[in-house]
Amino acid sequence: MLNGKVALITGAASGIGKEIAFVYAKAGAAVAIADINLAAAQQTAEEIKADGGRAMGVAMDVTNEDAVNAGTKAVVDAFGALDILVSNAGIQIVNPIVDYTFADWKKMQAIHVDGAFLTTKAALQYMYPNNRGGKVIYMGSVHSHEGSKLKSAYCAAKHALLGLSRVLAKEGAEHNVHSHVICPGFVRTPLVAKQIPEQAKELGISEAEVVKNIMLSDTVDGVFTATDDVAQTALFLAAFPNGALTGQSFVVSHGWHMQ
Repeated sequence: MLNGKVALITGAASGIGKEIAFVYAKAGAAVAIADINLAAAQQTAEEIKADGGRAMGVAMDVTNEDAVNAGTKAVVDAFGALDILVSNAGIQIVNPIVDYTFADWKKMQAIHVDGAFLTTKAALQYMYPNNRGGKVIYMGSVHSHEGSKLKSAYCAAKHALLGLSRVLAKEGAEHNVHSHVICPGFVRTPLVAKQIPEQAKELGISEAEVVKNIMLSDTVDGVFTATDDVAQTALFLAAFPNGALTGQSFVVSHGWHMQ
């Protein structure tokens, strides 16, 4: 499905990003594992190569424009092109608005929103010339559409990705660039697992209650979304052959937030 394509995936040394990297590699793409942790990125790349895929690890702080530009260029220098960007790097900091520090707010926006903008801008330098085209996929969340207590910065950042993607869909169309936002429900990655005791403490409830009554209460079946569910959606969008799908958000959430 992706034979001959080159994909750059941020935050890909673990969690959802790592799963997407493996799925893309199995589909024939050369994948660049971009992560702030270079050793972890290189380890993931070695695992993919051991599995028969093409991969490289790239150090990338998505909040640093020079680092993003240099890392993106390194990928193109190594693989000859850039066809797919998956802007996936992210963190979580939970607190009520009244207690949310401005420093934490700015850190959240820098990683999620500035990172998406900077990686997009860098990728377009290689997708726009001669209308080569490409796919830009942002990792949003059900919180791109919904609000939740304690997550003001996260919800604001994930909502912002919808706007960025929709503008890129319009600007990129003449260059054959298409964009999307994947909006997973709760996926039990280390990022989500860390939130369970944090929310239990903040809300004064048990960890089991956090899972049942907060994280999965609005799903139709009480089941966590799997990393492979998200990765298969990312594969479908990366391989889609034309612009019939662009500027869209795809909710992958076991029925939480139907649209």
